Amino acid sequence: MIRFPAIALLPLLAGSLLARDAKMSAELRNLDANTSIDVIVQFKSAPGGRQHNKIRDIHGGILRRSLDIVKSGHYTVPAAALRALAGDPDVLYISPDRPLHGLLDNAVPAVNASIAFSSGWDGTGVGIAVIDSGITDDSDLKDSKGALRVVYQQDFVGGGTDDRYGHGEHVAGIIAGNGANSDAKHDSRTFRGVAPNANLVNLRVLDENGNGTDSAVIAAIQEAIQLKSKYNIRVINLSLGRPVFESYTLDPLCQAVEQAWKAGIVVIVAAGNQGRDNRFGTNGYATIQAPGNDPYVITVGAMKTMGTATRGDDLIASYSSKGPTLIDHIVKPDLVAPGNRIISLMASTTRLAKDYPGNAVPLNYYQNSNGKALSKDYYKMSGTSMAAPMVSGAAALLLQQNSRLTPDQVKARLMKTASKNFPATSVATDPTTGAAYISQYDLFTIGAGYLDIWAALNSADASNLPAVSPTAVYDPATGNVTVVNSLSAVWGSSAVWGSSVVWGSSVWIGGNSVVWGSSVVWGSSVVWGNKTTAGFSVVWGDSVVWGSSTNDHPETIGIAINGEN
Repeated sequence: MIRFPAIALLPLLAGSLLARDAKMSAELRNLDANTSIDVIVQFKSAPGGRQHNKIRDIHGGILRRSLDIVKSGHYTVPAAALRALAGDPDVLYISPDRPLHGLLDNAVPAVNASIAFSSGWDGTGVGIAVIDSGITDDSDLKDSKGALRVVYQQDFVGGGTDDRYGHGEHVAGIIAGNGANSDAKHDSRTFRGVAPNANLVNLRVLDENGNGTDSAVIAAIQEAIQLKSKYNIRVINLSLGRPVFESYTLDPLCQAVEQAWKAGIVVIVAAGNQGRDNRFGTNGYATIQAPGNDPYVITVGAMKTMGTATRGDDLIASYSSKGPTLIDHIVKPDLVAPGNRIISLMASTTRLAKDYPGNAVPLNYYQNSNGKALSKDYYKMSGTSMAAPMVSGAAALLLQQNSRLTPDQVKARLMKTASKNFPATSVATDPTTGAAYISQYDLFTIGAGYLDIWAALNSADASNLPAVSPTAVYDPATGNVTVVNSLSAVWGSSAVWGSSVVWGSSVWIGGNSVVWGSSVVWGSSVVWGNKTTAGFSVVWGDSVVWGSSTNDHPETIGIAINGEN
């Protein structure tokens, strides 16, 4: 046996300890040796029985869950054994099983908002007008000093500015909730909005039953324009709508949103929740609601997060309204974002909370408790009403990053950077009726793609062209529906906005910009049939059969309370 002098062993031992420490997270290096800790052990290859048994038999660890997808395992291990475990040549790295903050549960990570937040983008200084059913004071809507970030409030329907219905509060939380009510030490999830430090302007236009009028909404839009400079209102969220009754060029509600846009305010509108409507044989197409039919605004459809924080398995919500718009045939929606079963703020005294108690969030969903008590702060809702504020928050982050961006530039960046990875089709089944709804991922269903906030923040696109949504045109000679490239220079053949740039080269535009027709995967006929079918006359006919025209159009939120699987 070779005997080394003791003094020579010191650098060898030190080197060994340093090597082992390098394979451990810093939080694990100075733990009480008498405690145990849950850790995630990453291996050089997916662990099997040999690795699990070694951790059990040699290091006294207990396997909690195999995490093969990341070549790891979740174990409870005595703290005293961590350095020895790190010395195992099969082990790549050991880290604590850290508590996760889901941020509005699974929705915010799906659009890469959590990355934006960790990089310092939180909406600070940007004002967002929420034109809805009101906002009630809430801890999640206060700043770090306890001051309410709802900087201005006005009622347009009578009864004050508090949310008695429950819709506006939920929308406000998605945009700018900071998660204060779910951020205690005993909480395992934090429901944080997309722009958690933005300021809100509460313009109440819907009553305690969720009803309103065009006039109230238009008055609120007008007020937002007037208050723009005072409160730096750069975004308006409209999670509301009604059927289309005339061309957007004549609709006063559409004209109001255009005025806001031209005043320098980004207007975000929910697409509607009529994607399952087949009364006229259109399979849910041509169901975009006003003012989402206006070509200037950003119209948003709803995605399902499928209960995960990753976006790879996300699918379109079958109820999400589809384009083209009635009468004008504008290509909508512009984007899609998470909108199904979204957890956000809700006062327990509101109409929706009382009518649908089953959507209250159990406390044990985000707190480490075993009780069956329900949260008084959070509620689960679904619909494009929930998807629109995701995009409103995203717009606020872009404007915080660069206050000189115009509404057109914000729209351009959001659309051009949207993720375009989708399946060809997906199927949703109604749990009550058993009816199946097939969704096709074309530009009338998902627009330019799935909101990706981090990608938008990293875009340097500086187009100064108007980002109006294009028009779809039916050619009776060929039976094809194509996107008109001559509507404006924006959608022409330039590198700035060419169709391949905005929508990519995937299935929803194929061939020579044909949307539907003989050269596209959806068959040889236009999706709505021919001139003799009801569906065709609804979308392309000269007369509108979509409801009857009235002087006072009620607002229709159309929330899908229970969402869908």
